[in-house]
Amino acid sequence: MPAPPLRATRAFLLSHPAHLVALGFGSGLSPVAPGTVGTLWAWLAFLMLQLWLLPVGIGWVIAVSIPLGWWACTVTARHLGVADPGCIVWDEVVAFWIVLWLAMPMGLWGQAAAFLLFRFFDAVKPGPVRWADRLFKGFGWRGGWGILFDDFVAAFCTLFVIAVWRFYR
Repeated sequence: MPAPPLRATRAFLLSHPAHLVALGFGSGLSPVAPGTVGTLWAWLAFLMLQLWLLPVGIGWVIAVSIPLGWWACTVTARHLGVADPGCIVWDEVVAFWIVLWLAMPMGLWGQAAAFLLFRFFDAVKPGPVRWADRLFKGFGWRGGWGILFDDFVAAFCTLFVIAVWRFYR
């Protein structure tokens, strides 16, 4: 009989650099709605990044965060023994950074709308997001990419709605 999956704890978070990244520097440890908490952390982190970096610099942070996240999600899922554990929130972090990076400048209400849209697409997984969620499953590099990919599709759907809204506004 295989060993039961590990539970993500603070000790687990600090036991490997991949865990720290994949669990969104601790935001994935939230006992309630870790994906939402991870997205809130991403929002705050993005606003802080804007204080120090130009948009091109944030683009580079995102570009580095994608392969870093792929590695971190792959390792952490394997260590937890779960193909796509809810405590892994780096997928939400990077995907929401992409939304904010491409949709800014926006005021607080625009950012809140982007947050709600992204959470809707990520949690409900309508059409294309559901397809993307089912496309890459399992462990290893394919599974690690799958953890990220459906959130990238949710980010695209969010950006599409924002673009349509801006066009018809």
